[in-house]
Amino acid sequence: MKLVFYSCFLHLVLSSLFGHAGARGGESLSLPSSGSATGGHAGAGRHLFGERPAVSSDVARGYMTNSDLEKAMKAFGRRCGNISRIYSIGKSVNGVPLWVIEISDKPGIEEAEPAFKFIGNVHGDEPVGRELLMLLANYICDNYLKDPLAKLIVENVHLHLLPSMNPDGFALRRRGNANNIDLNRDFPDQGALVANYPWDGTEDKRRYYFASPDDEAFRFMASIYSRSHRNMSLSKEFEGGITNGAAWYPIYGGMQDWNYIHGGCFELTLEVSDNKWPNASELPTLWEYNKMSMLNLVASVIKTGLHGRIYSSDSGRPLPGFVLIKGINSTIKASRGLADYHRMLAPGGKYEVVASMPGYKPKATTIWLEEGAMTLDFILDPVVIPVENQLKSVCDCSCSGQSSIELMGFVWNAHLGVYFLLIVIVLALICILFRRRMPILKHRQTGVLKKPVVV
Repeated sequence: MKLVFYSCFLHLVLSSLFGHAGARGGESLSLPSSGSATGGHAGAGRHLFGERPAVSSDVARGYMTNSDLEKAMKAFGRRCGNISRIYSIGKSVNGVPLWVIEISDKPGIEEAEPAFKFIGNVHGDEPVGRELLMLLANYICDNYLKDPLAKLIVENVHLHLLPSMNPDGFALRRRGNANNIDLNRDFPDQGALVANYPWDGTEDKRRYYFASPDDEAFRFMASIYSRSHRNMSLSKEFEGGITNGAAWYPIYGGMQDWNYIHGGCFELTLEVSDNKWPNASELPTLWEYNKMSMLNLVASVIKTGLHGRIYSSDSGRPLPGFVLIKGINSTIKASRGLADYHRMLAPGGKYEVVASMPGYKPKATTIWLEEGAMTLDFILDPVVIPVENQLKSVCDCSCSGQSSIELMGFVWNAHLGVYFLLIVIVLALICILFRRRMPILKHRQTGVLKKPVVV
């Protein structure tokens, strides 16, 4: 089962593990359970339930069918409509709608809050995620008025749940989709853009620890899940129950790397079962083992990290700028509408934070990030180019007819206000002189000397 955490602030993918590498879904960092196999080859994993009995010929018995899942999601939407909405992101090859549940106190409304998405059933023959995500949704709906953690999530996060990314593969009881494509090997690969990034894949296709710029943050997030799990952190195969994807076994074209590079999403792969398709009777136990891990991980996007907004000093309007942590080769973008940003960072560190926006002067500040979250807003000043520099720049151009037209346009647009003021002043002076001249003319005409009028 795969969990993906999104800001794409946190994006997590839930997978099941079955003996060998085929179980991994592939996000920018993998987080296997204590039952995972070692090093990307078949190995003896720790079984959550001891020695497993033979699986029934009908492995899907007790699991929701695609039709059952759609009905369950729509029923959830009706029952919990005050904190949720149901929407589709498209259809599978065979035309099955890909339904998503959004949970929030203001579903469908843009807010200055982080987003988090869980994705299950990326591989068709790993259906545990479908069930766990529906259990998570119902738990939050039933308990958000009495469970502080569930309430925190509803009021401060936009949580998106995609129980099945591969309904066709589920119906066919196989890994790939209806075209037999592995959905976690079909994303554009890293390429030269990410040669230095620590992903599921490595530069030379070999297996070793290949750390990303946000390696500390990834390890911190993965540890939150592992430590909250019943026994994941006790793994003998992976220290602390976590691992770097490339150190486990490299994959290429995975969703995790692609989303981190192109979407700014932090993704974790969570292997939550040592059997791809465990007996349905084990689902309640799997839920109890993973419940607190899932809740704590979602809540961590509010309880930790750096959050804020970017504004313009001249108008106060939000600026969809960029936030960079010096020393970490990864930049995140503030949202277009509200200009809010949410930056996952490992706590207990000193960071220099830089906010920037084209046409504005960047600003930097140094922070010490404690265990809790920190709010940091930026107000950027627009770049002002001196008038003499602008004129020099224009005058340096050729004196062709086109340049003259451009100069006139420049003068008109850039200095319209100044010229308007000058015109007003000149007209006022003309009026004053004219009024002063009138008595003199009259005196000359009538021969009567009158006292001047001062205006």
